[in-house]
Amino acid sequence: MRGSAAACGSARVSASILTTVAVVSLMPVPIAGQGQTATADVWTALRTPWGHPDLQGTWTNVTATPLERPQALEGKQVLTEEELAERERQVLQEFSTDTVPPVGSAGSHNEYWRERGRLISRTSLLVDPADGKLPPFTPEGRRIQDQVAAAWRTSAADGPESRDLFERCITRGLPGAMMGNFYNHNYLILQTRGYVVILLEMIHDARIIPLDGRPHASRQIGQWLGDSRGRWEGETLVVETTNLRSVRDRTISRGLGVITLGTSATARVIERFTRLDADAIDYQVTVDDPARHTQPWTAAVPMTTRQGPLFEYACHEGNYSMPLSLGGARAQEREEAASR
Repeated sequence: MRGSAAACGSARVSASILTTVAVVSLMPVPIAGQGQTATADVWTALRTPWGHPDLQGTWTNVTATPLERPQALEGKQVLTEEELAERERQVLQEFSTDTVPPVGSAGSHNEYWRERGRLISRTSLLVDPADGKLPPFTPEGRRIQDQVAAAWRTSAADGPESRDLFERCITRGLPGAMMGNFYNHNYLILQTRGYVVILLEMIHDARIIPLDGRPHASRQIGQWLGDSRGRWEGETLVVETTNLRSVRDRTISRGLGVITLGTSATARVIERFTRLDADAIDYQVTVDDPARHTQPWTAAVPMTTRQGPLFEYACHEGNYSMPLSLGGARAQEREEAASR
């Protein structure tokens, strides 16, 4: 998947890029910010030519710090330098995929393909609730999760729709699309007076966020990445997203990040982007989903600059997992029928 090219992937990413270019070209100004003064000790905030804080550039948010605090670190919010070094060694050893998979398992990408990132001093990306755990489900949220779990156990390969949205190269939804996990978590941010565009390398999504105060679209129009509206609050870009198409998946990958994180159709996602210096953005995301969780939750995910362009994420090229998974299930069913 990584950096490959295919007809299906090319068509979709080309459409995204053409749309992005169309929006950005509405205001033909230099991408580079103005007013930068940087020395070893001093950094002056960048501004666009029209005065907005400048967030433009290529960024990555990959980190080995998990969304939720591990049980082994329960009650501990921050690690010392010594604890951080030891924990990093433990994580690399515990989650390494450079092992021979068990018989009957296809295994996974080995470590060559993964971008683990480094741990940060906080023990979880979640900053609210303070215990570093996602809030409890509501009864409805629990019912949905139980349904998903039961379907995965009994009918995980009935058809393509039985597989999760990420595996089908559709989406990771919000906030999953803005949270790092294992590779390709890179983002190109572009700005004009009236729009901010965030082009994602993973699943080649493009988020086009208007800043002109227009109302959200009708609630009847649901989208995988929702309907986003942005505004500036001082130095911070605030993006509020509604109209999320209901995502039932809630897959947290082995404690090292988020692949998909389900939301209901009535959820609100509020993101805050604050440029800290030449190489860092403070990104915080709050999910308010009273249909799924008993209270809102907030994660803080560091974003750092990345050299080089985004690459095409042609998810479908060489992706044999779908036909092989479904074909394997049908073969197993035939064997079981024959044995009966």
